Amino acid sequence: MGNFTRYIPHTPEDIRRMLETIGVQRVEDLFVTIPMKNRLTKPMNLPEPLGEADLLRHFQQLQPTLYSSFLGGGAYHHFIPAVVPYLISRSEFYTAYTPYQPEISQGTLQSIFEYQTLMCQLTGMEVSNGSLYDGASSLAEAVLMAFRITKRRKVLLSLAIHPEYRKVIETYLDPCQQEIIPIPYRKEDGRTDESALSSLLDETIDAVVIQSPNFFGVIENLQGIAEKVHQVGGVMIAGFSEAIAYGILTPPGECGADIVAGEGQSLGIPLSFGGPYLGIFTTRNKHVRSMPGRLVGETVDLEGKRGFVLTLATREQHIRREKATSNICTNEALCALMATIYLSCLGREGLKEVAMMNLSKAEYAKKAASR
Repeated sequence: MGNFTRYIPHTPEDIRRMLETIGVQRVEDLFVTIPMKNRLTKPMNLPEPLGEADLLRHFQQLQPTLYSSFLGGGAYHHFIPAVVPYLISRSEFYTAYTPYQPEISQGTLQSIFEYQTLMCQLTGMEVSNGSLYDGASSLAEAVLMAFRITKRRKVLLSLAIHPEYRKVIETYLDPCQQEIIPIPYRKEDGRTDESALSSLLDETIDAVVIQSPNFFGVIENLQGIAEKVHQVGGVMIAGFSEAIAYGILTPPGECGADIVAGEGQSLGIPLSFGGPYLGIFTTRNKHVRSMPGRLVGETVDLEGKRGFVLTLATREQHIRREKATSNICTNEALCALMATIYLSCLGREGLKEVAMMNLSKAEYAKKAASR
């Protein structure tokens, strides 16, 4: 996986300059004090080099007993490159809290800004907030945001959405006097029943919430559903619980979604017995003032230098509670940084490779389990 030589610190030119500085001709001249009988005179019989993930897997296989969890359900045990925990454990990030004073928090603010950029690229949307608690709370906040946009009180919720996400949405909406109408899914293929959806759609519908890939791992027809939702003036909300899937799938933003909300745990964040995780939330520019949480914006200071500040932070800590877009009080900045480092290390092609690997292994597991 990748070019190993990019991790070698010294190029031939670096070595030549160092030898010239200390006054020797060859690297071998550094070992003249070691007797020849103690030197290795032939190449070692070593196997081919391994990538980090393969090397870790090799050592795990040396253990007498190794148990694997296939439970999934919104929490996924993916390989995490060592660079992720190393960088996030630096004191500059690890102890940082809400960057209320931008003049002394530029590093933290820039990392959140980079995170927002990556999330927009991942989901195909125009603006991202600085993160929320987890996928379930993000999807519930998306439904509340849709109400602020349309002022309607009926939500169509696919039964193919993660059941725990649906429970959180029901809890959020309970005091809001909003009606939740379930959309059934087709038993034969696990996909949301679009015929049933069409029969439920009218101009009283606030939003339609669809997860893709859904809880059964099925890819939904987001574009077709979005067109129907927009015909009645509703908000199309696309959810997800496995962000890596968008390494190969068309982003929801390109399928007509107005809000995209889901779980970012699989982007370099360990399982940690259930949290903390990462709530991803992106939307269109025209809806940015209805978005929950806060976001980081780019600006210039008095000297014309690039800088970052918290902006549009319409949460209850910053403005009057009754005017706030959400009671979300903080964010998951450290987990967002993990996702930022993870995606930056992989790059676009690396994320696609991981997604394809997950797909092939899921198919292998499915065939093995059905024997």
